[in-house]
Amino acid sequence: MSSKYDVYQATIKDLDELSNLFNEYRIFYGQQSNLECAHQFLFERFEHRESIIFVVKDISKDMISGFAQLYPVFSSISLERSLILNDLFVLREYRKQGLGQLLLEEAKRYAVQIKAKGIELSTAVNNLQAQRLYERNGYMKDQDFYHYFLSTKE
Repeated sequence: MSSKYDVYQATIKDLDELSNLFNEYRIFYGQQSNLECAHQFLFERFEHRESIIFVVKDISKDMISGFAQLYPVFSSISLERSLILNDLFVLREYRKQGLGQLLLEEAKRYAVQIKAKGIELSTAVNNLQAQRLYERNGYMKDQDFYHYFLSTKE
């Protein structure tokens, strides 16, 4: 599978194509389509270096097929950095092919590399497919809020 797909950290060069996926992601979560705002939002994240975005590209079609966006946060209590995996999306025609798994693995590699305490995420209560993926990857469900956390420290 990995020879068919390339996973890498997005740059401003990916903005136009990534904006289309980001718009689709927002529609998936019940938002109105607004490609211009999606583009501007991502542009600002790149411009201010406020998030880290990983993409998975279908090499044969030279097309971004999914993405994950991470936001750095800091804990005053533990005095450590953490990441919030705020967005993970794979185009419908690419689902159930392991692309979400590739993105989660890349996010974890990055968290370990920057010595983050862990990765936190949340998902819709009815998004059972995503919940199964997260739990298979070691994320622990918060029984009150359905938040997950993956420790990258031993």
